[in-house]
Amino acid sequence: MAIVHELNRDGSVKRNFKGVKWIITGIIAIIIVASSFTIVPAGNTGVLLTFGKVSQTSFQEGAHFKIPFVQSVENMSNKIQVYETPASAVSKDLQTVNSTLAVNYRLISDKSPDMYKNVGLDYQTILVTPVVQECFKSATANYTAEQLITERQTVADDVKTALESKLKDYGIYIEKFNIVNFDFSAEFNNAIEAKQVAEQNLLKTKTEQEQAIVIANAEAEKKVIAANAEAEAILAEAQAQADANELLEKSLSPEVIAYEQIQKWNGVMPKVTGSDSGMLVNIDLDDISSSSSYDVPQYAPTETETETEPVE
Repeated sequence: MAIVHELNRDGSVKRNFKGVKWIITGIIAIIIVASSFTIVPAGNTGVLLTFGKVSQTSFQEGAHFKIPFVQSVENMSNKIQVYETPASAVSKDLQTVNSTLAVNYRLISDKSPDMYKNVGLDYQTILVTPVVQECFKSATANYTAEQLITERQTVADDVKTALESKLKDYGIYIEKFNIVNFDFSAEFNNAIEAKQVAEQNLLKTKTEQEQAIVIANAEAEKKVIAANAEAEAILAEAQAQADANELLEKSLSPEVIAYEQIQKWNGVMPKVTGSDSGMLVNIDLDDISSSSSYDVPQYAPTETETETEPVE
């Protein structure tokens, strides 16, 4: 098949640019359409700029329409950011304190346009860094070096409160503030160590004294218990003896006493008689002989006799 070319007046072949025009038009259309949409990533806020001027209207995450070549979008992260920095301050008792601070913060979405307009994208360097240093120095000056150690969480809470007060108007929310460590001078560390050793020795001495007191009290209590037990035993024995004596006294009668004397008599008459003869009772031998099977001699000494021979 023969190809027919259209010729120009000068005899050259006439070229057709209609296809190229359509291609160029299509490319331009695609560029315009692409420029009319923007996508804001998750966790970001899109700050809308019209000819470079910040608009109070901001875009949340997702796809949005904008005027091509007139408007642009600057994405600002609203995710939690971690900022860690060294810091130096002076305590209430004029001790130099070196510390490492960690701040977790995020940009409030509604404040993103103002942050971009007033501060820009480098708000961490411009705002966060100097405010953290200032608040830490201010809070540290209210505590002694020892209190900074023993009340670290209280100090951290004070710094966090101060940070929130200074940064919230800029649209920065403080999620968390931590004091990673405290470092003091070698002299102060040695003084703290010496104080701890002294306190431990004092505690040890106090503990030993308390133990000695407890042991002494226990020994004294044991002695008291033993003495009380002994006294009670003596009292019980005395009571028992008294009860026995009382019972014995009630059970004695002249006849019983006479009988016991007769049972223990060796058959020898006393050499001395009288009112002080030593006889416990007056014995009626007639009565006893009549009621006893023993052969008692019928002899009754008179009071005038001072010495008698034993009766055989």
